[in-house]
Amino acid sequence: MKIICVGLNYKKHLAELNRPQPSEPVIFMKPDSSIIKKNKPFFLPDFSNNIQYETELVVRIDKLGKAISKKFASRYYNEITLGIDITARDMQQQSSAMGLPWELSKGFDGSAPLGEFIPLREVGDIGNIDFHLDINGKRVQTGNSADMIFSIDEIIEYVSRYFTLKTGDLIFTGTPEGVGPLRINDRLEGYIGNRKLIDFRIK
Repeated sequence: MKIICVGLNYKKHLAELNRPQPSEPVIFMKPDSSIIKKNKPFFLPDFSNNIQYETELVVRIDKLGKAISKKFASRYYNEITLGIDITARDMQQQSSAMGLPWELSKGFDGSAPLGEFIPLREVGDIGNIDFHLDINGKRVQTGNSADMIFSIDEIIEYVSRYFTLKTGDLIFTGTPEGVGPLRINDRLEGYIGNRKLIDFRIK
C-alpha cells in the first residue's frame, strides 16, 4: 500500500509559504508506518521544534490501474475522508533550501492521521467538497476541492504515469491555507461538510 501525497495544491497555501505555483503536481510519499487510525493520539516527536498540521481530502484507490486517463480516473475510487499531513516544518524548510527531498519532514511515524472513509455518493460533487479543521473548538482551516490547482482526477492521471495504482493506495490531495503549529493537548476535529470524520489529540 502506497501513500501518495500532493504538495502545494492550493494557491492561498502557496502564498502563505511564499512558494511559486507549480506547473505539474508536486508529489512525495509517506510510508505505511505514518498512518494513525481510529482517532488514536499523535505524539509530538523530539526531532523538530515546529510540528504543523495540514488538513487534506484523501481518496482510496479501489482497483488496479496504470496510465489512467483523466476522463476515466473517477472509476478508480469511490470513498473519501480527511487526513492530516503532519509536517516537521523546520526540517522541511531546511531540506527545501538545500534542494533535498521532504520525506524525513513528512513521512515520520504517525505523520498521517486518517479519518473514517465515507462513500463519495454521500458528499456529492467531487469538484465541490467543503471541508474544515477545528482545533480546541476553533476553526483553523477551511477548504473546498474546487480550489485545488490540480483536481483529484488530474492527480490520478499524473501519478499513474509513474506508479501503478493498487487497491488500497491512498492519495492525500493537498492542503488549503491556514496551516499552523501543534501543541500538547490540542484536540483536532476534521469535517467534510457537517460530518466529523476525524477527532484525535496531541500528546
